[in-house]
Amino acid sequence: MKIELKRIRVRDLVESYEDNDELGVRAYDGRLDVRPPYQREFVYKDKQRDAVIATLRRDFPLNVMYWAVLDDADADGVEFEIIDGQQRTISICQYVEGDFSIEIDGHQMAFHNLQDDQQQQILDYELMVYLCEGTDSEKLDWFKTINIAGEKLTDQELRNAVYHGPWVASAKKYFSKTGCPAYAISSDYVTGSPIRQELLETAIKWINGGKVDEYMRDHQHDQNAVELWTHFQGVIAWIEKTFTQKRAKMKSVKWGPLYAKFHDTDYDPVKFEERVSALMGDVTVENKSGIYEFLLAGEQDTKLLTVRIFSEKTKVAAYEQQTKKAKAAGVSNCPMCAGGHQSKATVIYEFAEMDADHVEAWSKGGSSDLANCQMLCIHHNRSKGNG
Repeated sequence: MKIELKRIRVRDLVESYEDNDELGVRAYDGRLDVRPPYQREFVYKDKQRDAVIATLRRDFPLNVMYWAVLDDADADGVEFEIIDGQQRTISICQYVEGDFSIEIDGHQMAFHNLQDDQQQQILDYELMVYLCEGTDSEKLDWFKTINIAGEKLTDQELRNAVYHGPWVASAKKYFSKTGCPAYAISSDYVTGSPIRQELLETAIKWINGGKVDEYMRDHQHDQNAVELWTHFQGVIAWIEKTFTQKRAKMKSVKWGPLYAKFHDTDYDPVKFEERVSALMGDVTVENKSGIYEFLLAGEQDTKLLTVRIFSEKTKVAAYEQQTKKAKAAGVSNCPMCAGGHQSKATVIYEFAEMDADHVEAWSKGGSSDLANCQMLCIHHNRSKGNG
């Protein structure tokens, strides 16, 4: 890769700056593409952004930037694209445009609030820019290795760089902007930041069984991401039809795999809501997010709920109550032994020889408290089932 150092003044960088959803971000009199297809969204926090402007105001050196030189200017006159320095470039342009202010001597000062000499000092600041000429692969390698310390690329940001093209550009319109269409319909059901590409990653996992790279490989040169967007909308619509009440625990559910497995099954949303409400209120159910899969799968696997077992204190109390009554009656302290016609009908078991059991099965609504606890000998408890 051929590299040449160039000094560029801030006044030239911010010339004709524009941030447009359709065209992207342009600067340097329209000659610089600030956000090429492989670049991340703007992710600087206020403190980082303000630090860039403070660096300029003090005439301290700002980290060097890298621009790729395009082989030929495109139809819009773009001659360069940023490999590294997007976050700093946008911070500078936004400040000069008046999009935010910084604290100076205890006051919030936008660019237009500065004295003329202060403005000129910023505009005359010289940025150190390396102009790089090379193949697309070489530019991509640079992009992946010289990013700003402390803002490590996410896996999906790297995938967007590797598989950049019309499909990624289209997908980002649906999934990668603050307030994007996907976030607007899914914020109650999924976690993750659109601008860090986590929402896009989730959508691809949903449509392709978790195989993100494989899907992006196969669709890299598609002209749009309508298939992905349509599938994502379908999953959200199914969630809302099946579970009519929104709850915070829904964000922890892996909806994509559940949709793939159960969306062709008919469910009664009214009955589901009654069961969800009951299980949410059951203090013995520790994994509330597991309720949804538990119901979809027919209430068979209680492991999904991490049902709280009887506490040691409850088991000891139940054992003492049962043993006292059993000794007084001359029968076994295991109710199933005492009620049977066995040689053990009068046996008094030690605490370690017994297990706690639900009188009314938990799966049928029984609670895990003392009133619903009975101690059975290990043999009978393990042969009883459905406790």
